[in-house]
Amino acid sequence: MVSDTSITAPTDASRRKLRLGEGLLNITALLIALLIAIPVIVVAAFVFVPAYDVWAHLAATVLPGYLINTLILMVTVSALVLGIGVTTAWFVTMYDFPGRKLFSWALFLPLAMPAYIIAYTYTGMFDFAGPVQTFLRELFGWGRTDYWFPQVRSVGGAGLMLGLVLYPYVFLVSRASFTEQSIAALEVGRTLGRSPFMVFWQIALPLARPAIVAGLALALMETLSDFGTVQYFAVDTFTTGIYRTWLGLGEPAAAAQLAAILMLFILSLLALERYSRGRRKYHHTGGRYQEIRRQRLRGISAIAASAGCFLPVFMGFLLPVGWLVNKSLLYPETVLNSEFPKLVLSSVGVAGSASLLALVIALFLVFVIGRNIKGQGNVLRKASLRISSMGYAIPGPVLAVGS
Repeated sequence: MVSDTSITAPTDASRRKLRLGEGLLNITALLIALLIAIPVIVVAAFVFVPAYDVWAHLAATVLPGYLINTLILMVTVSALVLGIGVTTAWFVTMYDFPGRKLFSWALFLPLAMPAYIIAYTYTGMFDFAGPVQTFLRELFGWGRTDYWFPQVRSVGGAGLMLGLVLYPYVFLVSRASFTEQSIAALEVGRTLGRSPFMVFWQIALPLARPAIVAGLALALMETLSDFGTVQYFAVDTFTTGIYRTWLGLGEPAAAAQLAAILMLFILSLLALERYSRGRRKYHHTGGRYQEIRRQRLRGISAIAASAGCFLPVFMGFLLPVGWLVNKSLLYPETVLNSEFPKLVLSSVGVAGSASLLALVIALFLVFVIGRNIKGQGNVLRKASLRISSMGYAIPGPVLAVGS
C-alpha cells in the first residue's frame, strides 16, 4: 500500500513548478508591456520639460489651426466610415441583391490602399491641370474664373481620402456583429409592426454598438496618426505639427508635448464613449437559432443596393488602382527600373518581420491572459495586456517622438 507522503510530495513539487512557471510568464508579460510603454512614458515625461518660448510661438501662430483641422478631420472621417461601413454591412448581411456575394469580400479591398496613394490619384485626376477639369474647360470653353470646382487639396479632401480607405474597419466589425445577432429578436421586431428601417435602428444597431465603436476607434486612430495624406494636401494637423516642431524647429520637448495632446484626443474618445454608454449593457441575445433569411430586393431597390456597395469599392480601390496601372504603362521606365526589385524586397521584408513579431507577441499575451488562474498574478497579467494593447491606440508620431 502506498503511503500518503509518497503521493503528496510529488504534488507539492508540481505545484511549486507551476507557480514558478506562472511567475516567469507574468514577469515576461510585464517586461513586454513595459517595453511597449516606453515611448508613451517618455512622451509623458517631456510634458514637464520647459518650452515656454516655443509654445508661445506655436499658440500665437499654428496651434489653433492644428486643433481645428484635426477636429474637422475626425468628424469627416467618422461620418464617412460610419455611413459607409454600417450601411453596407447591414445590406450585405440582411438582403439579397445582385453582386452581394462579391461585395461581401470586395468591400474590404480599400483597406489595402494607403490613404496617401489615393490622395495622389485624386489630385492627379481632379486638380486644375487634371483630365477632369481640363475636359470640362475644353467642352464648355471655360476659363480659370468661369467655374467653381471642389478643392481636392483641403481638409475636407483629406477626410474623404481617409474615409474611403478606413471604412472597412467599421464594415468588418459591423458585419460580424449583425451576423451573430439573434434572428429571433429581429423577427419579433417585425411582428410588432416595426418597419425594416426601425428594426435596424432600434434593435440591430444598439446590439452592434460596442463593435461599431471599436471599429470607429481604430479608424480614428489611423486618422490621427496619418502623415502622408495631410502632408501631401498641405493640411496642418497635430501630426504634421509634431514633425515640423521636432525636425524643423529642432525642439523635441515641444514636439513631445504636442504628441501628448494628441494622446489626449484618443483618451477623450474612449472616455466619451464609456460615459455615453453609462451602466447600460449591450450584448447579443444568444444564438441565432436559425439561419438569416435574407430579403430579396428587386427593381430600383436592388439597383440602389448594388450601386451603394459598388461605389465605395470603386472610389476606394478600383479607380486608384486603374489610375496607377495606367500611369505605369505610360511611363514604364520610371517604375520598372533597377531600384524596383530592391524596393519590393525592402517592403516585403519590413512588412513580414513586423507581422511576425506582432503575431508572436500577441499570441504570447493571449496565451498568458487566457490561463485564467486566480490570484495576484491574474491581476498582473490583465494589467500587462492592457498596457501592451496601448501600442495601437497611441498614434505613430507619438511613438516616433517617444522612441
